[in-house]
Amino acid sequence: QVHVVESGGGLVQAGGSLRVSCAASGVTLSTVAVGWFRQAPGREREFVAAINRSGSSADYADSVKGRFTISRDNAKNTVYLQMNSLKPEDTAVYYCAVRRFGALGQRQNNYDYWGRGTQVTVSS
Repeated sequence: QVHVVESGGGLVQAGGSLRVSCAASGVTLSTVAVGWFRQAPGREREFVAAINRSGSSADYADSVKGRFTISRDNAKNTVYLQMNSLKPEDTAVYYCAVRRFGALGQRQNNYDYWGRGTQVTVSS
């Protein structure tokens, strides 16, 4: 059984940085594509970033390009999302998702396993 767990969320001031982590059991993250999504209050969940199995390729939403970086530490079976220059509009619950088969992608229905999310709040 696969379990995905996010951690590292919190409260940060605008312009600050935060790193959220995604750990999993029941699957080796280095063998799957992993994505980050977020859902702000009153809005639909949206794609943020994704990384392929090897870590050689990543994709980002336009709204976070140049500010967020997705990476993986295969030795720790963990994927990270480093968030810099945070803005109040980045406030959301951030979800990690695992895609067992196929390349990285932006579509939510391509992902098979989801965590429960971690809250990120950016104050102005």
